[in-house]
Amino acid sequence: MTDITGLLARARDGDRQASGQVFSALYGQLRGLAAGQLRGDPLMRATSLVHEAWLKLEGAAALASNDRQHYFAIAARAMRQIVIDHLRARAAQCRGGGAEIAPLETTALQAVAAARDDEVLTLDAALTRLGQLDPALAALVEMRFYAGLELTEIAVLQQRSERSLKRDWRRARAFLQCEMSAG
Repeated sequence: MTDITGLLARARDGDRQASGQVFSALYGQLRGLAAGQLRGDPLMRATSLVHEAWLKLEGAAALASNDRQHYFAIAARAMRQIVIDHLRARAAQCRGGGAEIAPLETTALQAVAAARDDEVLTLDAALTRLGQLDPALAALVEMRFYAGLELTEIAVLQQRSERSLKRDWRRARAFLQCEMSAG
C-alpha cells in the first residue's frame, strides 16, 4: 500500500506529483464510497462526484491534510459541499414537494436520489450549527452521511473505539433530529 502520509507531506512541500499520487492511491476507495451511496441517481454519478471532490481537494485544503484520516475527513467535507450545491441548484429549478424526513441511517446521496432535497438542505443547516458547538461530532456526521463510511471504517481512520463512535453518533443524531424538527 502506498504511504499516504508520506505523499501528503511531499504534497504540502509543493510536490504536485505527490498530490496526484494521493488521489490515484485513494481513488478506488473514494469512488467506491460514492458509488455505494448514489445507487441510481440519474443526475449524479460516482465518477463525477469523486472528480468534483478531487477538484476541491487539489486546492490548499488537501495540501493541509496530515494523514489518511484527515484526507478522508476533507474528502467527506468536499462531497458534502458538492451534494449541497447540487441540491440547491435543483431546488432553484423547482420549489415545493412535501418531502418526508429520512432517517440519518441513509446517506446524503441516497436522500438526493430519493428527491429529498429539502431534507438534506435542512440537515446541512443543522449540521452547520452542530459544527459550531462540537466540530468533532459534525466531522463524524460528514464522514458517515456524506462520505458513506461505516463506523468500523471511521474507527480505523480515527484510531478510536467503535463503541465511543457509536456513542458520539447517537449524540449527533439526537442533536440533528431536534434541530431539524424545530426548524
